[in-house]
Amino acid sequence: MAYDNNEKKMESIYSKRIRAGKRRTYFFDVRATRGNDYYLTITESRKRFNDNGYDRHKIFLYKEDFNKFIKALTEAVDHVKTQLMPDFDFDAFNHDDVEGMEGEIDEVAAEVEIPNTDTAPSASSSSSTEEVDKW
Repeated sequence: MAYDNNEKKMESIYSKRIRAGKRRTYFFDVRATRGNDYYLTITESRKRFNDNGYDRHKIFLYKEDFNKFIKALTEAVDHVKTQLMPDFDFDAFNHDDVEGMEGEIDEVAAEVEIPNTDTAPSASSSSSTEEVDKW
C-alpha cells in the first residue's frame, strides 16, 4: 500500500478507464479494504472549461449492492433504448476514442508494426493484428 503524509491510500487492484468525449473520463477501480474485502469506485472526471484542473465525482459501490446496481442500471439503459429512443443507433458509438490520443498512438505505433488497413489483412499480418488487439 502507498503512504502519503502518514495516511493510508487505497491502491487499485484493477482499473478500467473509459473516455467519454473530450472532457469526460470514467474510472472503474476495484479496491480492497483492510479486511481483504472488495468494493468498486466509479469516478467521473471532467476537465474544467478554463483548463484549470478537473472536477471529480465518486461513487462507492459495495459487493452487497453489485447485483442491484447492475440490474437498475441495465433497466434504466434498456428503457432509454427501447422506450424513449428506439430509432437511435447506439451501436454507432461502439468504438474507442481515438481523437485526442495521437501521442499515445504514436508511442505504441513506434513499438508495434501496425498493419495497413487500406487492404484486406493477409496471413502474414495476423500476428501484427493480434499485437494491436492486445492494446
